[in-house]
Amino acid sequence: MILSLRQLTIITGVAIATSLCGTVAAQSLPPDEDGALARINSSPRHGEWVTYDAGGGDMVRAWITYPERGDQAPVVIVIHEIYGLTDWIRSVADQLAAEGFIAVAPDLLSGSGPNGGGSESMDRQASVAAIRTLDPLDVNRRLRAMAAYATALPSAGDQVGAVGYCWGGSTSFGFAVDYADLDAAVVYYGTSPEGGFDQIQAPVLGLYGGNDNRVNSTIPRANKRCRAEDKTSKLIFSKVQDTDSFVLNLDKKERTKALLSRHGH
Repeated sequence: MILSLRQLTIITGVAIATSLCGTVAAQSLPPDEDGALARINSSPRHGEWVTYDAGGGDMVRAWITYPERGDQAPVVIVIHEIYGLTDWIRSVADQLAAEGFIAVAPDLLSGSGPNGGGSESMDRQASVAAIRTLDPLDVNRRLRAMAAYATALPSAGDQVGAVGYCWGGSTSFGFAVDYADLDAAVVYYGTSPEGGFDQIQAPVLGLYGGNDNRVNSTIPRANKRCRAEDKTSKLIFSKVQDTDSFVLNLDKKERTKALLSRHGH
C-alpha cells in the first residue's frame, strides 16, 4: 500500500494515544492536501478558531478540534510545517481528535503577515520566508502558552504531547528540550537540536525518510547524546528510517506504538 508521507502521520496519533491514554481508537488516515478542507467541513467533531495570549499581549491564533468522548482528554499540540497553518494541518488535528485527543494547532506565524495577519494572509512563498525569521525562543514561549491554554480547558486533562512535521518536526524536538512538562514528542522528518538533550524529560520519537540526508545527517548526534543521557529510562530516541519513505508497513506502525506505550503514563 503506497501512501504519501503526509498520510503516514496518523501513525503519530496512534503512538501518542498509547502513550497518553493507553488506548487506541479505530484508525483511519488524514486526507491529502487537496481533500483537507472537505474533510474538515464534513467532520462530525467540533473545531473552532481561538486566540490566546502567549505573554505580554502576544496574541496567537489557533485551531482546536475536540474529540467525542465523555471524559477529560489528553492534549496534542500539532506544529505546522514551514508553509504555516494550512488546511492540511487542521485536518491532521481533526484526525487526532477522532483518535480521542483535544488537538490544538497554533499558527506560529500569527502577527508575521501583512497588517498583523498570520498564515491566512500569506501565500506559500511568503510563509516560508516568514518562518525563517522566527526566533526559536519566541516559538517555544508560544508553544508553552498553547499547552497552558489547552490543558486549562474544562474538557482537557493535564497530559500534553507535541507532534510536528518538517520545520514543525525540528520545532517539536526543540520544544522537548525546552518544556520539562511535555509528556511525549514526535518528530517527523525534522532536524535534531544542536544540544540540550540532557534537559529532555519526555520520550522523543524520531521518524525519517531514507532519502533526506539534510535531516538524516543530524540523527547521529541526537541518537548518541540521547543514549548517553538515558540514565533514568525517561528519555527515548528512536529512528525509523526506511529506504522508501512512502511505504506504510506494520513494522513501522508497531514500533511506533510499542515505543511510546512503554514510556507513557
